[in-house]
Amino acid sequence: MLKNIKVVLRGVGQVFFQNNALTGLIFLAGIFYNSSVLGLGAILGNIISTYSARLFGYNKEDIENGLYGFNGTLTGIAILFFFELNIITIIAIIIGSIISTLLMYLIKRKIPAYTSPFVISTWIVICILLFLFPNYFITSGSEVVYHINIFESVTKGFGEVMFQDNIITGLFFIFGILLNSPKYFYYALYGSIFSIIIAYIFSFPLTAINLGLFSYNAILTSMAFANEKRSLFFSTFGIILSILIILIFNKFGAIALTAPFVVSTWIILFVSKK
Repeated sequence: MLKNIKVVLRGVGQVFFQNNALTGLIFLAGIFYNSSVLGLGAILGNIISTYSARLFGYNKEDIENGLYGFNGTLTGIAILFFFELNIITIIAIIIGSIISTLLMYLIKRKIPAYTSPFVISTWIVICILLFLFPNYFITSGSEVVYHINIFESVTKGFGEVMFQDNIITGLFFIFGILLNSPKYFYYALYGSIFSIIIAYIFSFPLTAINLGLFSYNAILTSMAFANEKRSLFFSTFGIILSILIILIFNKFGAIALTAPFVVSTWIILFVSKK
């Protein structure tokens, strides 16, 4: 039982590349602090994706390291972030999490999958739910601000990686990363601050900057290159690319999720190999 709990918690931790059950527990505590509904979505998505991987007979070590859990975690959170909690959205989480597991297996055989299984499976589920049950969609707005708040932007940037618009939750995430790996924390912080500077210089909406909406993809992108030889160089260009991709999504009114992180990282990896 304890072993299974650790697998689930590692899956939560792997959202930020942290293969650590205690870090995953801190992340989960941060989510529940902000929203018990989103916390339940994280657990359900994680369990479904993890145990479907076991059912399909995928690599045991990968499963135990949480590599099939983190995409399901994000899928479960995302569906309950965008839609009301009911039996339909619970079924949607189950289906989306299973799809994310299948995609993880297929994609990672060719290239690093990162959160692409979550992005694709969540896009599919969102499109289906919007078509069949548009009334379940949750609309939200933000108060317009006229001054940048660095502390808010940094902490919420960490929180927004898992759809958490909450400063305290962001601090939970920061502490969890720092506890497990100072190195990853430094790269995450670099991604956050550098992206804020770029967004501010180019006069992007201050409301979006303070909400961390230009930061969370940059944080993951920077962390993805933490162990590369030219890590700072790759992280810097990856962050810039991720912001450009966010602008493209915004122009078309599309839900970006973590696609800017995935695409920018893939581009950097492809170019570096060439």
